[in-house]
Amino acid sequence: MSGPTPEFWQQRFESRQTPWDRSAPGPQIAAWLADGTLQPGQNVLVPGCGSGWDVLALARAGLRVTGLDYAAAAVEIARERLAAEGLAVPVRLADVLDWEPADPVDAVYEQTCLCALHPDEWTTYAAQLHRWLRPGGRLLALFMQTLRPGAAEGFIEGPPYHCDIHAMRALFPSTSWDWPRPPYARVPHPMGIAELAVVLTRR
Repeated sequence: MSGPTPEFWQQRFESRQTPWDRSAPGPQIAAWLADGTLQPGQNVLVPGCGSGWDVLALARAGLRVTGLDYAAAAVEIARERLAAEGLAVPVRLADVLDWEPADPVDAVYEQTCLCALHPDEWTTYAAQLHRWLRPGGRLLALFMQTLRPGAAEGFIEGPPYHCDIHAMRALFPSTSWDWPRPPYARVPHPMGIAELAVVLTRR
């Protein structure tokens, strides 16, 4: 496979070397709850859920959420965090490139999975996201903006990998997804980078 392996991520979570972890839910969740994009009762998937902060926030808000990760250490941390809050929320050990939900869902909260996957795997993952969602379901995407100098010479550097908005338009084409008009909210990240918050609607 291209890019990081499950063993790579397992080691990071076992050693708690997770500098991308805010130690809190992503701030855009509160914004999407406030404007009604996310609503109680919705069935939501969180791929690449890591240590479970976002799963916790969504569950607290009354959404029916399922976390996914393919690092066993991440799954264990997330389950422990949820159990400490008295929340019975499923967190599954799964590879997002071949996992399928029992039924299509209302929303996918995509904050850390796409940028953690090597770009060679993006088309497979994008097809998965389309299959996971019901028609009219929403992909709540935070596209990582981390352009590195090597990109000028064609190098693909990460993780996290840069999610150029033009590449995202090609990856999630308007034939399959409805795009909102820009500008898109820019969400700062403690690592000194930022994400673009975009809500795509599955056709």
